[in-house]
Amino acid sequence: MTRRIVVESYPYPRVEDLQVELVERKGLGHPDTICDAAAEAVSRELSKHYLDRFGKILHHNVDKVLLVGGQAAPRLGGGEVLQPIYILVSGRVTTEVRTGGGVESVPVGPIILRAVKNYIRENFRFLDPEEHVIVDYRVGRGSVDLVGIFEAEDKVPLANDTSIGSGYAPLSTLERLVLETERTLNSRETKERLPAVGEDVKVMGVRDGKSITLTVAMAVVSSQVGSVSDYLAVKEEAESLILDLASRIAPDYDVRVNINTGDIPEKKILYLTVTGTSAEHGDDGATGRGNRVNGLITPMRPMSMEAAAGKNPVNHVGKIYNVVANEMAALIHREVKGVEEVYVKLVSQIGKPIDRPLIVDVKVRMEGGRDVTADAKREIEAIANSVLDGITGYTEKLVRGDITVY
Repeated sequence: MTRRIVVESYPYPRVEDLQVELVERKGLGHPDTICDAAAEAVSRELSKHYLDRFGKILHHNVDKVLLVGGQAAPRLGGGEVLQPIYILVSGRVTTEVRTGGGVESVPVGPIILRAVKNYIRENFRFLDPEEHVIVDYRVGRGSVDLVGIFEAEDKVPLANDTSIGSGYAPLSTLERLVLETERTLNSRETKERLPAVGEDVKVMGVRDGKSITLTVAMAVVSSQVGSVSDYLAVKEEAESLILDLASRIAPDYDVRVNINTGDIPEKKILYLTVTGTSAEHGDDGATGRGNRVNGLITPMRPMSMEAAAGKNPVNHVGKIYNVVANEMAALIHREVKGVEEVYVKLVSQIGKPIDRPLIVDVKVRMEGGRDVTADAKREIEAIANSVLDGITGYTEKLVRGDITVY
C-alpha cells in the first residue's frame, strides 16, 4: 500500500520575518508541567512492569492528572508548608492479566505512587514527596473496543484514535532562546551557583522586530535568601545569566529581561516559595495545559491540542504522531538542501496501522521563497517513508525517557 504523502510549497512568510512573534515555556516546576511529567513517569513505569511481567506493553492511558495547589507560608530565611499539594492520577489501566496460571493482578497503586514520588524526588530539591505532597489515583479498565484494538496481534500496532499530529522545524531564534532560558535556570550549574532559584520558572518571549522581551516568572526559595537585598541579588545574577545566553543565541537582537515583574521590594512583596514551586500555594495544574511535545507553547505555529503525556507509547497516535511529526520535520530540514522551514501534519484513522496515516501533509518553504523542486519532493517523500517505516522504534525511546513530550 502506497502512503499518501503530499509535499507542497509553504506560501507564508517565515516566522522570523513576522513583525511580532510570541513564545512561552512552562518550566520544570510549573504545576501544569508537573502534571505532564507525573503522567509520563507513570506511563513509563507501567510500561516497564508490563514488559517485565508479560513481555509487552499493555493498554493504559494515564493522561488525566490533576494538581490541586497546597498552602505555604514563605518568609525571608525560612518558611513552612501548611497544606500539602494534592496530585490525582486518573485514566485507564490494565489491572488484571489472564495467564496460563489464572488471573494476575497488576500492582497499579504502588507503581503510580512510586513513579510520581520518584519523579519529584529526582527533580526538586526542596519539595519533599512524603511531607509536601499527597499522591492519589483513580483508574479504571480500558474500554473493550480499545483494548481489543490494542491487543491485536498485527506486526504494526493499530491506531487507537483518529487524531492529528503536528510538528515543524527549525526552531526560531526566539523559540530557542525561550527554551534555553528555562533550561539554563534549571540546570545543575545554576542551582549550584544560585541555590535560591526554584524549579518553577516560566518564560514568556515577545519579539517585536529586532527587539526581544523575556518576561520570566522565577520562584525563589525563601530559606535561601535572608533579606530583600539577597533576593534582589539573586534576580540580578539570574538576569546576567540570561543575557549571557542571549548574547550567544540572539546576538543580532536587542534583548531585555524582566524577572518577577509583580515584585514590590519596598513593601516586601516578593515571589518567595518554600519548595520552589507555585504549586505550594494555590496554583493548580492539569495534564495537557502546558508545553507541546517540543517543549514550547507557540501560537504563531500550527499546534496540536493533544495532551501527549501519559498516553500509551505503543499505539496512541495522539502521542506518537506528534513526536513523529517533529522528528520528521527536523530530518527534512537537516537533510534536504535548500529547505528553510518545514511543517508536518499526520492524520490517523482508528483501527488502521500506525505506519499508514490517512495522509502525511508536508509544507516546505525553500530558501529565497522558491517553489519546492521535484527532486526535493522525492527526497522529502523518502524521509517521510523512512520515518514511518521505523515508527515502532519510538515506543522504546519513549519508555526509556529518551524523548520527552513536555
